[in-house]
Amino acid sequence: MSKATRADTQSPAPHAANSHDLIRVHGARENNLKDVSIEIPKRRLTVFTGVSGSGKSSLVFDTIAAESQRLINETYSSFVQGFMPTSARPEVDVLAGLTTAIIVDQQRMGADPRSTVGTATDANAMLRILFSRLGQPHIGPPSAYAFNVPSVRASGAITVERGAKKAVKATFTRTGGMCTRCEGRGTVSDIDLTQLYDDSKSIAEGAFTIPGWKSDSFWTVRVYAESGLLDPNKPIRKFTKKEMQDFLYREPTKVKVEGVNLTYEGLIPKIQKSMLSKDKEAMQPHIRAFVERAVTFTTCPDCDGTRLSEGARSSKIKKIGIADACAMQISDLAEWVRDLDEPSVAPLLAALRQSLDSFVEIGLGYLTLDRPAGTLSGGEAQRVKMIRHLGSSLTDVTYVFDEPTIGLHPHDIQRMNNLLLRLRDKGNTVLVVEHKPETITIADHVVDLGPGAGTAGGTVCFEGTVEGLRSGGTLTGRHFDDRAALKETVRKPTGTLEIRGATTHNLQGVDVDIPLGVLAVVTGVAGSGKSSLVHGSIPAGEGVVSVDQGAIRGSRRSNPATYTGLLDPIRKAFAKANGVKPALFSANSEGACPTCNGVGVIYTDLAVMAGVATTCEECEGKRFQASVLEYRLGGLDISEVLAMSVTEAEAFFGAGEAHTPAAHRVLVRLADVGLGYLSLGQPLTTLSGGERQRLKLATHMAEKGGVYVLDEPTTGLHLADVEHLLGLLDRLVDSGKSVIVIEHHQAVMAHADWIIDLGPGAGHDGGRIVFEGTPADLVADRSTLTGEHLAAYVAT
Repeated sequence: MSKATRADTQSPAPHAANSHDLIRVHGARENNLKDVSIEIPKRRLTVFTGVSGSGKSSLVFDTIAAESQRLINETYSSFVQGFMPTSARPEVDVLAGLTTAIIVDQQRMGADPRSTVGTATDANAMLRILFSRLGQPHIGPPSAYAFNVPSVRASGAITVERGAKKAVKATFTRTGGMCTRCEGRGTVSDIDLTQLYDDSKSIAEGAFTIPGWKSDSFWTVRVYAESGLLDPNKPIRKFTKKEMQDFLYREPTKVKVEGVNLTYEGLIPKIQKSMLSKDKEAMQPHIRAFVERAVTFTTCPDCDGTRLSEGARSSKIKKIGIADACAMQISDLAEWVRDLDEPSVAPLLAALRQSLDSFVEIGLGYLTLDRPAGTLSGGEAQRVKMIRHLGSSLTDVTYVFDEPTIGLHPHDIQRMNNLLLRLRDKGNTVLVVEHKPETITIADHVVDLGPGAGTAGGTVCFEGTVEGLRSGGTLTGRHFDDRAALKETVRKPTGTLEIRGATTHNLQGVDVDIPLGVLAVVTGVAGSGKSSLVHGSIPAGEGVVSVDQGAIRGSRRSNPATYTGLLDPIRKAFAKANGVKPALFSANSEGACPTCNGVGVIYTDLAVMAGVATTCEECEGKRFQASVLEYRLGGLDISEVLAMSVTEAEAFFGAGEAHTPAAHRVLVRLADVGLGYLSLGQPLTTLSGGERQRLKLATHMAEKGGVYVLDEPTTGLHLADVEHLLGLLDRLVDSGKSVIVIEHHQAVMAHADWIIDLGPGAGHDGGRIVFEGTPADLVADRSTLTGEHLAAYVAT
């Protein structure tokens, strides 16, 4: 059978569908973007780079990805849209050639105590189905293996209002897998009685050690001493069994103290109601410290921390229960599932194998499914979100990644690069916001934003190939091949912090001496035990200042001035200069514009449509009452001060009429961490990830501590900013501080005085010290993965 041949040899005209090979953006003005117009090639890997705050996320996430998702949401009915988040159209003139966007960002997973790696992915759901089909003894449907589902039993009459109303007797049962004691949390809270009172003393001798409980208070100490139920002169440890029961647990009882009717209640329920039921963040510092000391969380004795009921724990497949499976390292669990051969559940086993293999492939094989989701780092959370997309058959999709190499050792970055290239080669458009040269190098197309940050950024400085970027003369291009050199001489320690027998998580009885008075870097592949060693063995307390990657809490009312405490001395300075109350100079208090309540904009909710924000006409977006703006300090009103950048405010409050030492000290710290371009009143919700981390660092620098523990401080930092950070770390050490950094960035390793390398692998293959010494010794030794990569880094 022959193929038909064309009579004419002319090439056919290009198909109209082939003309849509670009994503076109014209006139983007979201956040700090300044009428940005670019064309991004489809089915290619495009990397967006630039200093932190230059507008990368504003262009990629807040413009391209946001509009794609908004357009997809509009294809659903109004009823369905009512259950979906609504967003306004981005500030942009033209957006053409968009495809479906799948966003894989750094947002931390919810810290709900019932959320685990397994529940956040499909793995737990598939395991529950597997055990409900194959588990012996059979205990019920998949819900019987779910620690988030309680067992329910009900019976009674129900009335069905349909036609002739009639009562129907009904019974209802549902078998859940939740442990009844800890309610699926795995831990139970307990009150440490030694923190409430000194049992060697009597009540009359001042046995209570609870903050605010004074001996002359009717409502606290005197109600116990004069209730007639207890002997106030007997040491508490000598109370009889009945007296102890009355002292700690007695139900509310009416008593008279000096003719006044009062309610006596056991100490534990009284403390639970008066202190433990309140929001800890809203408490005074000394009360919060007491609560943190007094309440202890211990493993649930009924379920042994598995969160599951006895029935769910008893059902097993080949001597393995679902709790055992979830506690296995995922790489081991994948092997166990691979050995199961049961034709009746073959499709389920195939899907479960693929999901678990994806964990291993993406470098998360060291996790366990019962790991609380809130304990994952930003990089781990992002990679967990990637798992569901690895085996997808979808093509012509736009994948949007936010610094996917965060938290990755140089050894793991190559694996991540391969995954990005695989997604591209399947015919997808891959957009990546990134700072690491190793990932920028694999790009087909590079977009460099800048030239600076904040108001100094928001423009496209370069668009083209990686080679063009190198020779383009932009800030990124100039620093692209920067390499920190090894120190010729390292500092001598002033002491050591001894850690003995550390066994947190995967640590295998680690003994190590961390030198003090120097810059010490703890490194190793992801999952090797770095955070377990540092955070698990060096508790944040007296003398230890810990700056982790936890998200900054704050609404659109919060800004750098409120977060750092800078606004307090500024308000007091305004109040003193004008002879009025400080509360007038807070947009969240008495000085707020009554029309917009101090927000500066009016939000109109349009139900299923995107809400509309319009500038308040009363205050013109200044957030304050007109009468407040008449008060001035150094010739400026409070709204003009909040509109200043950190650098401008540092000069303003550093000398002259507005000289305010307390405010100036905070501003110097903000400038030290490279945030001189931020405006004091910029909402925290508009800050990038790197800016938030540095804002947190600036705040903690005010704390009095001799040891600083920093968790990956290079997160979100541009190549040019890393040098600035190294200078800051040097200044901290030179001022007499000890700095311990958990880090993967080779520039920080090369700059260290001492390196502690964990490994050799991740999970149960890690948890051991594989090297201790100077960076020069590590490079010369080359006995670890870190040593090999650091040697290659300093040699290039």
